[in-house]
Amino acid sequence: MFRLFKHYVPHAVVWLALVDFLALLLSAEGAWHIYAHQADFDAGTFGDRLLPVATFAIANSLAMMATGMYGTEALRSMRFATARLLVAVSLGVIFLAVVGFLLPTATLWRANSLYAMVIAIAALLLIRLALTQTAAPEAFRRRVLVLGAGPRAARLQALADQPGSGLTIAGFVAMADVEKTMTRAVPREKIANLSDHVVALGAGEVVLALEERRNALPLADLLRVKTTGVHVNDIASFIERETGRVDLATTNPSGLIFSDGFSAGQRISKAGKRVFDIFASLLVLVIGLPLMLIAAIAVKLDSKGPVFYRQSRVGMFGEPYDILKIRSMRTDAEAAGKAVWASENDPRITRVGNIIRKLRIDELPQLWCVLKGDMSFVGPRPERPSFVEELEQQLPYYAERHMVKPGLTGWAQINYPYGASVEDARVKLEYDLYYAKNYSPFLDLLILLQTVRVVLWPEGAR
Repeated sequence: MFRLFKHYVPHAVVWLALVDFLALLLSAEGAWHIYAHQADFDAGTFGDRLLPVATFAIANSLAMMATGMYGTEALRSMRFATARLLVAVSLGVIFLAVVGFLLPTATLWRANSLYAMVIAIAALLLIRLALTQTAAPEAFRRRVLVLGAGPRAARLQALADQPGSGLTIAGFVAMADVEKTMTRAVPREKIANLSDHVVALGAGEVVLALEERRNALPLADLLRVKTTGVHVNDIASFIERETGRVDLATTNPSGLIFSDGFSAGQRISKAGKRVFDIFASLLVLVIGLPLMLIAAIAVKLDSKGPVFYRQSRVGMFGEPYDILKIRSMRTDAEAAGKAVWASENDPRITRVGNIIRKLRIDELPQLWCVLKGDMSFVGPRPERPSFVEELEQQLPYYAERHMVKPGLTGWAQINYPYGASVEDARVKLEYDLYYAKNYSPFLDLLILLQTVRVVLWPEGAR
């Protein structure tokens, strides 16, 4: 995997994105020459049209990221990839139209853009067709040797067995007699030289998955493996990298303390994030005002009660603040006065509320909280004080999610449906800790792009 600003991206995805970007550049360049030939004018040098050609490629690349073109399903299914590509092209057209209105010289002419879009769609579909039809299932998989044969090793096998996994477990080595979960594991005493065993299996990485590490670390073995050029990792770091979650079952305080994460407090990144929040919240408030007005009228006509409601939430460093949202539930949703988890097909949600929740319109008034500085565009979902008090008692490291500002969207929100139980909260906490630990402007950009996918295909929205 490539590590981009502390976030890991599979090699296959990076190379595919680069190939797609090149295809988009060539499509725009080809369209320019076709139009020049038709209109009978000199195409000129590439430098003269570098900006509009690059704008076309960048806009459509971002649209493809936003619609999930580099997700697991899109890499395996031609039908899925085609559907997402058409949506991506539509988003690209809208984005280019806006850029063309503001900066006319930064985009291709309309005829050029039409030709470029047609060529790009054909080229990108051919690339996806070649990938899905000719690439073997194992082509992009990494071979991993697991040191350990207990329940932790079984978790790694389950991870490798998931659809779209980029892993192949080359083998297991039972480091102790008590490790008997994985029956195909080879006992350590039957391996003369572990580094030779790793090379013979063609493993590119060794993962330490011992059930008991105290006085049991095979340091001599690990050193020999490391000197052969094979990467050595512990199970907590490995699962974090592969899943984008800080695994609570295998993570310990020392692993978090001595990691290179939790640098969100750096002055430059913090100031840049705040500047973006101010400008972006002002822009979206202006653009979204008509939507909020329409939603407000619909809510008023649909059910009795106020259009907006305030609710206390826990913010950065555990400080409480009030959020403002468009009401999507009945006014008696919590008649007993006790906070209640939202559930799938929640009967308390009104007809209009169901629509505005799926489209995230009910969240738009929270932009005022972003503008004030109580929230950020990207961060963990803010929770109610009563839920926080309960979850801090049941989940380790829950307080650490409050070391960053809560957000309108976040790593957990785009990767997991809205939580409706303590177990859901545990999974979302793992995503939130990953975000807090590995924050970077790049990760924020990735989350914002993927939020478009969640809005267009609102899986799990409640």
